[in-house]
Amino acid sequence: EIKYSSGKLRGKLESFGTEKEFAKVLKISATAFILKLNNKGDWSRSEMEEIMRILSIKRKEIIDYFFEKSNE
Repeated sequence: EIKYSSGKLRGKLESFGTEKEFAKVLKISATAFILKLNNKGDWSRSEMEEIMRILSIKRKEIIDYFFEKSNE
C-alpha cells in the first residue's frame, strides 16, 4: 500500500484556519477530513478540485499536494 504525505497540504491549510472549519467548507465531516489527511481514506476527485480552488493550488501542483509519496 502506497502512503502519501499530507505535509504540504497541511501547511497550506494553516493559512485557512482549523481542519474542522475547512471540513465544514468542503461539506464533509471533520472526522472524514482528518482520516483522509492521515491516509485512512481517499480524496474524491471533486474534493481535490474544491481544495485546490479554495487554497489556490495550481493543477500542475496536484502531485505535490495529494500524491507525494511518504518516506514512512
